[in-house]
Amino acid sequence: MTIQIRVPQMGESVTEGVISRWLKAEGESVAIDEPVVEVETDKITVEVPAPGAGVLARRSVEVGATVGVGQTLGEIDESATPRAGNGKPATSPAPAAAAAAPAHAASDAAAGPAARLEAARTGVDISQVAGSARGGRITKDDVVRAATPTPTPAPAPAPAPAPAPAAPAPVVARPSGEREERKPMSPLRKRVAERLIEAQNTYAILTTFNEIDMSAVMALRARYKESFEKRHGVRLGFMSFFIKAAIEALREFPLVNSELDGDEIVYKHYYDIGVAVGGGKGLVVPVIRDADRLSFAGLEQSIAAYGEKAKTNKLTLEELTGGTFTISNGGVYGSMLSTPILNPPQTGIMGLHNIVERPVAIDGKVEIRPIMYVALSYDHRLLDGREAVQFLVRVKQCIEHPDRMLLEV
Repeated sequence: MTIQIRVPQMGESVTEGVISRWLKAEGESVAIDEPVVEVETDKITVEVPAPGAGVLARRSVEVGATVGVGQTLGEIDESATPRAGNGKPATSPAPAAAAAAPAHAASDAAAGPAARLEAARTGVDISQVAGSARGGRITKDDVVRAATPTPTPAPAPAPAPAPAPAAPAPVVARPSGEREERKPMSPLRKRVAERLIEAQNTYAILTTFNEIDMSAVMALRARYKESFEKRHGVRLGFMSFFIKAAIEALREFPLVNSELDGDEIVYKHYYDIGVAVGGGKGLVVPVIRDADRLSFAGLEQSIAAYGEKAKTNKLTLEELTGGTFTISNGGVYGSMLSTPILNPPQTGIMGLHNIVERPVAIDGKVEIRPIMYVALSYDHRLLDGREAVQFLVRVKQCIEHPDRMLLEV
């Protein structure tokens, strides 16, 4: 019996994808629910499992083909026997090649007595000598010529080169295709490009900046990181502090947590925080649901789990959908300053950057402190500059004085 492999439902807004990789070869055995093929969409990469056990009898589409939901990708034969060699047909060894005939067919019978005597005296293999007499008969002179090495004429002395003016080094021609290469954009990359253009053309994006002294958080983290990891099984990073600080600021400035829908403002009284991470296929933004209800440990565990899923392209569509506010950390790549682009339809996105020791004035004295620049890009149609600046100031206060988050002051 043959079972068809079809493109599964991948989400309400996803109707098609591209075959990115076949995980099984034709003729290879598969187990039920074992991944057979990968389909890449504009949001996620989906591994299509085998609907039954058997042998992959046919692959209906090739890598790079665009497929729609419900389309047949291949067939599994439940009664077939897998081929040898990991899906490749078994082959019998090729017969040994016939021995090559000697280059010269001449023999002693084609040589005269004098030629054979000369060959014996000089040690020449007479079967390797070409005869010059009628009928290809080998003469004594032929053997003598074969025994005497042909002198190589000495090369004539080269004339002295005339002095030439200095010239630039010639341009070395490179093989065609070495300097340029063309590859089609992945569906995920195309969708990211579309959303960026959409955000730039639709939203009135403005960015405000501030700087944060990370001394207090770094000292707190250094003091408790070992006991934190030992108790919760996850490292204590900086992102959980910024999520907590952002939630405090969102509560104080609810417009940053809202969105514009036509002529209406949709206020959201929940905090689903998107955290931008680099995945195997590009930048993705998994969402931490109800982040305000999670502890520092809960936030760090969610971040770590999403990071692992992003690396292996295991994030689901549900985990990438929604979100009321986004935080992007370019500091992990060494970014000093950037202007993040909004993640539609959200009103704000906060960008974090690397921490660098800089001289700052503290109580009239210059001190070296670990400083991070932070940015808030926002939709100016909905949010005025005053609220945007005050939002970042609130985040700054929470990070520079983390006890404020505990006391909610």
